Amino acid sequence: MDLQLKGKRAIVTGSSSGIGEAIARTLAAEGALVVVHGRREAEAKRVAAAIGAAGGKAIVAIGDLGTDAGADAVARVVNDAFDGVDILVNNAGAFPQGPFLESSAAQWNELYNQNVGSMVRLIGRLVPRMKERKWGRVISIASAVATMPAAGMANYSATKGANVNLAVSLAKELTGTGITSNAVSPGMILTPGVEEMLKGMAPQLGISPGDLPALIQYAVTTFVPNPTNRLGTVNDIANAVTFLASPLAGYINGANLRVDGGTVQTIN
Repeated sequence: MDLQLKGKRAIVTGSSSGIGEAIARTLAAEGALVVVHGRREAEAKRVAAAIGAAGGKAIVAIGDLGTDAGADAVARVVNDAFDGVDILVNNAGAFPQGPFLESSAAQWNELYNQNVGSMVRLIGRLVPRMKERKWGRVISIASAVATMPAAGMANYSATKGANVNLAVSLAKELTGTGITSNAVSPGMILTPGVEEMLKGMAPQLGISPGDLPALIQYAVTTFVPNPTNRLGTVNDIANAVTFLASPLAGYINGANLRVDGGTVQTIN
């Protein structure tokens, strides 16, 4: 199937590793011109080079989207190189863990700025040019915990709920502009960060930190059971996002697409 993405311009925030990297690579493989974003220049350049080696086209934008200055710097690179973008994938964010009663209001506010404020900043800087062209896609990466919050990550769960609300609210704000806005909510995805989280849980589970298959099995059967009976991969998310970014997904708007293997036990 041709997703009709050849020549579309895209930025994927937080694409120097993990889910964001997979999204950037998949968009580029479909012919999109991609801006790889991150705060670690060496890693962002690595991803851009890999895209180029595979026959795609990518440039790098470095900046901390938790600040106005960082967002300005990223938007400047995008506008200078591509004269704006057609596709904005809001993926950058932090994934802290810790007991509710051990987190301060200041920590909650800081995380909200990282996980929600970063999205607001780039939407404000990049969507106006989409409106001028009367076409665009905004895809915000949320999480299954947006609708099924988990213990030990209350502040993170709250920001992901805000990401879904942001995506749907934006869709309504952009009525009639030719721009769609959707959220994608991954379940547990086997990234390096998730591997480290599982290894950190190993001692209390009586499992060796080096026994990753056993830790994954625990996660699938007990921690985040799902009827698909496996953890997700970064490509599971990348494929869903790439479809939503395409012209073929024009009638999907204001939606929260859960890509979680059925982990969330509700119908919405």
